[in-house]
Amino acid sequence: VLKSLPFALSDEQQAAVDEILTDMQSSDRIMNRLLLGDVGTGKTAVAMVALASCADTGTQACVMAPTSVLARQYASSCEQAGVRCALLTGSTPAAERDRMLFALGCGELDILFGTHAVLGDDVVFSHLSLVVIDEQHRFGVEQRAKLWLKNVSPPHVLVMTATPIPRTLHMSLIGIRDMSVLEEPPMDRMPIQTYVMEYDE
Repeated sequence: VLKSLPFALSDEQQAAVDEILTDMQSSDRIMNRLLLGDVGTGKTAVAMVALASCADTGTQACVMAPTSVLARQYASSCEQAGVRCALLTGSTPAAERDRMLFALGCGELDILFGTHAVLGDDVVFSHLSLVVIDEQHRFGVEQRAKLWLKNVSPPHVLVMTATPIPRTLHMSLIGIRDMSVLEEPPMDRMPIQTYVMEYDE
C-alpha cells in the first residue's frame, strides 16, 4: 500500500498509523478511534494502511462511505496495491452482488467497500476485524452500530471526519473514543486551485 502511494507519509500520518496499528494489535481491548483531519490531510492514506494490515492477517475489513464516488475511490486505491477487494453500492447488479457476497462469506475477499448497501442483512463476513466509516457524521448511530454486529466479537472501529459533530468530540474528550489528529497536508501534495468558470448556453 505504501509503495502504491504517490507520496511518503508525513510525520503526523505515520504517528496516526502507529497509534492505529498499536490499538489493533492489543489483545485486551477493541480499538475505537477517531481520525480527525481537514480535507487533504491524508486520512485515506492512513486508513489504507490499517485496511492492508487486516488483509495481511487473513481477516476482513469493511469501509462505509457516504457516496458511491468516494467508495469507488477507496476501492481503486486498494486494487492498485493488490488487495482483494470489492465495491458494493445500491446500483450493483444483482448477479454481481450475489457473487460478491458469496466470496465475502467464504473469506475470498479482504475488504468490502461500499455505501449504505453494506448494512444489508445479507452482507455476511467470514471474519470481520475492522470497520472504517468515512464522514461518520453522515450516518446515524444505529446505522453505524449495525456494522459492529456483523462479527461474533466486535471489530475494531475507525471513524474519520473533517467536521466532527459535538457527540463525536464529546466521546473523544471524555475517553470513550481515542483520537488521532492530522493538521497538515502531506509535504508533496499539489496545491489546491480554485477556478471560476463561465457558462455559456
